[in-house]
Amino acid sequence: MFSDAELQLAYKVGNAPFSMFPYPHFYIPEVFPADFYRQLQQNLPDPQAMIPIEEARQLKGYKERFVLGLDAKNLATLPAAKKAFWSDLAGWMVGANFRSLILKKFQPFIDQRFAGIDGMEFYDEALLVQDITNYKLGPHTDTPRKVVTILFYLPPDDTQRHMGTSLYLPKDAEFTCPGGPHHDREKFVRLHTNPFAPNSMFAFFKTDNSFHGVEPVADPDCRRWLLLYDIFLRPGAGAQTAVPAAPDLQSKVKFTF
Repeated sequence: MFSDAELQLAYKVGNAPFSMFPYPHFYIPEVFPADFYRQLQQNLPDPQAMIPIEEARQLKGYKERFVLGLDAKNLATLPAAKKAFWSDLAGWMVGANFRSLILKKFQPFIDQRFAGIDGMEFYDEALLVQDITNYKLGPHTDTPRKVVTILFYLPPDDTQRHMGTSLYLPKDAEFTCPGGPHHDREKFVRLHTNPFAPNSMFAFFKTDNSFHGVEPVADPDCRRWLLLYDIFLRPGAGAQTAVPAAPDLQSKVKFTF
């Protein structure tokens, strides 16, 4: 039986139009029913339950980001009611119908990016994220294994609208990046910043020019909550390569104005 939240999310995502410049993306307001979003706010974990991403992922340079995976091991640390809420959400979002919907939604871009490669396999994961004051992300395109990123913005009200994900365009029109490093903001133009509005969602397809980031969060005592949902290329999947980062493949993933 589908929940109202799952059905509304599917309807909104399935009918959302793409913006194609500078890479395929879309933004959706009011992505969940209002009553479900209220429940979600009530079930956000205590900040003490969140794990530094540097510890969870062996990453350096992200000391203002804390995460909690929506898997059985991590959710077991939550009180029973909150564990039940997030376990239920993960049950219909991760590895389920939602992944199929997203893969179908982005199918034309997936076909272009992975043209000529057989045996492609994908997996998804979801993380609750809390960023605090001084968090920032320089322009980057994400790891080469990334296929689709979806960011559910979870602020309690409209006071954090300036904190959304920004889209960047290199000042050097020929510059691309297969993924990995974060780049100097001075070498980019900030095209747009999504409103970090309650109950909204930003999704994009990973390309070699999918430059995005977060402008420095200067607000004092800030807690920036979001749900991060990603689809990855499974390691070892596909003919010859599990990480399609070679120039001949990445050159097929260019969306220009």
